[in-house]
Amino acid sequence: DLLYYFIFFLLSATLLLIAFHNMADYRLLFGVFLLINVILTIRASSLYLKIFGFFFPADAGGTSQDALITGSSSNPATTGTSISGSVYKKLLASYLFVYLLATLSDWLQGPYVYALYAAYGFSSHQIAVLFVAGFGSSMIFGSFVGGLADSCGRKKFVLLFCLIYALSCVTKHVNDFNVLMLGRLLGGVATSLLFSVFDAWTIRAHSNANLDQGCLSNTFSYASYGNSIIAIIAGLLANRVAGSNGELRPFYEGGKYMYWGGFTAPFDVALVALLFCFIGASILWEENYGESKPSSDSEDHSSDDGRHARRSDTMLGSWKRALNTTLSNPEVLLCGIISSLFEGSMYVFVFMWTPALTKLTPGLQLSGSSSHVRHLAETSTESAASLPFGLIFSTFMVCCMAGSSTFSLAMERRVKLETLAVFIFAAATSAMALIAFSSNDTLTFVAMNIFEMTVGMYFPTMGTLKSGIVPESSRAAIYNLYRIPLNFIVLTSLLTKLSVTTSFLACALMLGAATCLQFHLKTIRTNLALTRSNTPEVVELESLTP
Repeated sequence: DLLYYFIFFLLSATLLLIAFHNMADYRLLFGVFLLINVILTIRASSLYLKIFGFFFPADAGGTSQDALITGSSSNPATTGTSISGSVYKKLLASYLFVYLLATLSDWLQGPYVYALYAAYGFSSHQIAVLFVAGFGSSMIFGSFVGGLADSCGRKKFVLLFCLIYALSCVTKHVNDFNVLMLGRLLGGVATSLLFSVFDAWTIRAHSNANLDQGCLSNTFSYASYGNSIIAIIAGLLANRVAGSNGELRPFYEGGKYMYWGGFTAPFDVALVALLFCFIGASILWEENYGESKPSSDSEDHSSDDGRHARRSDTMLGSWKRALNTTLSNPEVLLCGIISSLFEGSMYVFVFMWTPALTKLTPGLQLSGSSSHVRHLAETSTESAASLPFGLIFSTFMVCCMAGSSTFSLAMERRVKLETLAVFIFAAATSAMALIAFSSNDTLTFVAMNIFEMTVGMYFPTMGTLKSGIVPESSRAAIYNLYRIPLNFIVLTSLLTKLSVTTSFLACALMLGAATCLQFHLKTIRTNLALTRSNTPEVVELESLTP
């Protein structure tokens, strides 16, 4: 690994030298971060072990391919390793096929929602109302609907996600404010399902297959890495289909309400992705539910897929039980607050990175609200002085991929998840503070990419942590509860007129709070682990007492 450390030193030095330039060279920075990602990806993959084993067979002999694939550190000669490896490969492939199609449908829509509304002639105020309605729907309706997945079946709700999001895409063809509002409400519910039910299903599926936590960590790492690749592909694909379909055209001559082509094309491609997602989940996934009893009970539920969960639960009953569990368990509560603080900061970053870089770029003028400028900049190709938004976005996604590979390396080094999470939040806090106070566009952009690396590390880390903290019986419901404060943060960001600097400073404060809370969670879990490890000794001593 000395070669890798040396290469990283050279790349870091290169970034520092670039930072002294008067104007950011985004192509050069993209190349540097791409090289970092390639190095980390190779190091975290089986290709590195094959290359290392070819040149140093004696040192590589202790690592088996099965152990790498399954995430297990056990002896490769152990009976059943090859079987568990094949089971894991099948589960991983089925999960990624469905999940990445779902994220593809989501990424395809993002860049052109604002542009489509503007093309229909709606004012900035009306568009803002539509956006607020979407996040409000995710916060309220999505939280209740998603909570039923534990008792009604998570696969069913994945299929429901496909149907709801498909209906949301269809509404984009109608130039009517009320219909578009319905589409935003449906989209908010679908977003809540996307970020809760998929994780809940795969965690339960790993448990049913008797796969260890290493496999689950690998799955979340693959999902995070693949999601970044899908985001780049979706951006390029959406740009291509939106540009190649000409202007918006009515479905019939003289029509004023139904349109096709132009900015509606990415939503049609998203419909196709959702169709294949629906088919894939129907064929490849088995149904699973939340447990009917806590896992600490003496009764064995290893062979139960959760079908005996409380089927008679109402929507309100599921939500109340999830709320009581969250408020009564400090670990579950801390996990939710930390997730909301980090992901809320991430959404604010998405809203504000364009005006932040635009403000620091010489010769580029801002007009209108920050979100308005951001969306216009993403869809405009006419201004010669505009920033290379596509290249910048691709750089962000490359850094997310690098973060996912870094997580895999941390797991290989057996770094504790709680400790890794503290490091992630501390690094994110530092990066966000630098973004808030820096007046140099290169330093700001480098800090933004460091933050994106922490995003790539965050999702597999927190996904694995939540799998061991959140009770299986109410997992989907609690995951949706976590999105209530998250959406509140997003709504606050949309409804208040904070400056760019103030917004990033607020994010730095939220991330700093997340760091402190994660350290507290780490302390709680460490003490709990010590208590459990000492319990058998106490019992044994008591049994020897006459």
